[in-house]
Amino acid sequence: MSDATLNAIKDNPDDFAVQVSDQIESFIVSVTEVAKGDDPDSAVPYLLLELSQLLLAGGRLGAHEDFVPVERYEPDIGPEPDVDEMRLKLAALLDPVDVYSEVFDPYEPRTAPVACRISDDLADVITDLRHGMAHYGAGRVSEALWWWQFSYLSNWGPTASAALRALQSLVAHVRLDTPLDSLDGLDTDSPADVDDGLLEKQAGAVMAAEIGVPLGMQPER
Repeated sequence: MSDATLNAIKDNPDDFAVQVSDQIESFIVSVTEVAKGDDPDSAVPYLLLELSQLLLAGGRLGAHEDFVPVERYEPDIGPEPDVDEMRLKLAALLDPVDVYSEVFDPYEPRTAPVACRISDDLADVITDLRHGMAHYGAGRVSEALWWWQFSYLSNWGPTASAALRALQSLVAHVRLDTPLDSLDGLDTDSPADVDDGLLEKQAGAVMAAEIGVPLGMQPER
């Protein structure tokens, strides 16, 4: 399908491209708002919800037949927007539960877990999504769909899925009243003399005060 045909149906709310772009734009706007830190108590459950909705769009892209862009070479979209400020704000907002353990490929035998950061994941996902939005905004709909599909399979899909599992785990620890185990070894940027018990205590306090209350849990007296 040509870009001219795709552009002709962009205003149709039932169109696949419109639905996917709307979900992606909503995610970008929502995470940008969360990063401002105006409502820190709701950050984790809200990010859980937003990632879940984004991955619905990703699943539709992954299940769809391959999109083929009209142009042989990808058009230049200009400089990529800087996400470092957002990354740092999210890291401060989520500290000290920002770091988690992840296995990149569950089908790769004996793959060792590595330390990841939710803040890095969200920033990387938004970078990929914005790249496609630049094409979409310029009217190159087939290029945008190709990019979102390709990057979903190669990068932002696995990254968003990993961050979603981490956030879901945090919510589960709170709702099921199961404190986090020691965080020793997860944060590769931490100095060697950081007290593990302090990290665990800090993480538990964040989960109870900033995550538990928005989820309806009563604080201890």
